[in-house]
Amino acid sequence: MTVRFCRYCDGPLTDPDDTLLLWHEEGMSGPGRDVYAHRAHADLVEPDPVLLRIFARVLIAKAARSGD
Repeated sequence: MTVRFCRYCDGPLTDPDDTLLLWHEEGMSGPGRDVYAHRAHADLVEPDPVLLRIFARVLIAKAARSGD
C-alpha cells in the first residue's frame, strides 16, 4: 500500500474518504507525482512557490526576447 501525505500539514492520509487528489506535478526526470491533501486542507494548499518563481522567470525571458 502506498502511503500518501497531505501537502498542507504533511500528515499521513490514511482514510481514503478524507483524501483528495489536488493535481499532478510533472517530473523533470520521471513521471511526476500526484499531490494530495486532507479534505479540510484542500482549500489551504498553494502551489510550490519555487516552481512559480521559475515559471515567472521563463515567461519574463520569453517576453523580453519577443518584445511583448
